[in-house]
Amino acid sequence: MLRSTLATLLVLAAVPALAQPKPDPDWPCAQRKVSTLGPGAVWTGPDPTQALAEWGNDTDAALLAQKIASRRLPLDEVDGLLDAFTAKLDKAEKDARLTRVFAGVFEVLNGERDKVVAGIGRYARGQKVMAERIRDEAGRISEVKTAPDVPDTKELAEIESRFNWDKRIFQERSQSLTYVCEVPTLLEQRLGAIAKKIQARL
Repeated sequence: MLRSTLATLLVLAAVPALAQPKPDPDWPCAQRKVSTLGPGAVWTGPDPTQALAEWGNDTDAALLAQKIASRRLPLDEVDGLLDAFTAKLDKAEKDARLTRVFAGVFEVLNGERDKVVAGIGRYARGQKVMAERIRDEAGRISEVKTAPDVPDTKELAEIESRFNWDKRIFQERSQSLTYVCEVPTLLEQRLGAIAKKIQARL
């Protein structure tokens, strides 16, 4: 009985692990890849389904959403803009129109995030191609240098020049990848912070 119970527990414990999606081999970031976000990740207010479909038809809400979604606008300036918008609303329409503002912010930032995530994948695939080329160039340099015949100095110089250039570009791109990988997280954080500010005014 004990063995049967233990076996059952082990099977149940393994289920979540089996259900986990396989990691994307093209994803180079330390942060786990989340391809796209759902509104529920940051929003606990009214159901935004309708607002997501119609926020662009509410001119004032759409303009505000686009303005506060922009990373050029400091987060501490969002409160004043939300307060000014809310002050003009009737009580009956406040929840619906603020939800439209959230819907607009969500679509703008999530759309930007989707593009960044796709770009990181392309970036990583490009790095893989370059890494393979660098390995081939290093191998060719070794072949030329260890060949029994007198090495062709012109060919060797050309290969070494390409190798050094490609290696430099690869290293520079690898260093910049640290920043690029942070962008989806920064967008998620901004979206979450704005969602809380909107919800506080419902």
